[in-house]
Amino acid sequence: MDLKELKKHLSIEDIDFRIQSINRGGYATILAYKDARVDMNRLDDVCGAGYWKREHFDNNTKCRISIFNTEIKEWVSKEDVGTASNTEKEKGLASDSFKRAGFNWGIGRELYDYPIIQIKLIECEKKDDGTYKNKNGEWFMEGDYPKQGFGLKLKNWKWYSEFTEGKLTFLGCKDTSGKLRFSFGETKAKK
Repeated sequence: MDLKELKKHLSIEDIDFRIQSINRGGYATILAYKDARVDMNRLDDVCGAGYWKREHFDNNTKCRISIFNTEIKEWVSKEDVGTASNTEKEKGLASDSFKRAGFNWGIGRELYDYPIIQIKLIECEKKDDGTYKNKNGEWFMEGDYPKQGFGLKLKNWKWYSEFTEGKLTFLGCKDTSGKLRFSFGETKAKK
């Protein structure tokens, strides 16, 4: 077992993207994240299903991932704390603490190096329920911000990434119509 394999970059297919927030100007900040299955699969692939375990403490606030070191014949552990999610609070807390413990083992740690992803929403991607007014070309609601509408199909966008010498050198995405919506860095083809 080579534990360095835990730190291998996740493939872009293993990373999910979701709206974190939308500002008054209609720019969406996108969060790149991994879900708990990514960590489980990586641990199974690198360590073997029988050579790692996960334990939760303090009402799922803390999670410890232990890997059995066959050379020293002992469990080696790393742990972290999580925060509750807005949906399925307890399950979200357990999942978050597990993913954060996985970061301590190096799983998906490169996500911390991702740039801030901000995308200008087009009109069909904004929620328009008749309560928003158009003032100087911007959508607004007193005391509120534009919201994601059904036209924003972020789950169906295609994301691309490239790493050179361990560093993220390109991140980009295209929407469902094939239009480039975000680009960071350069692809090897451009260089």
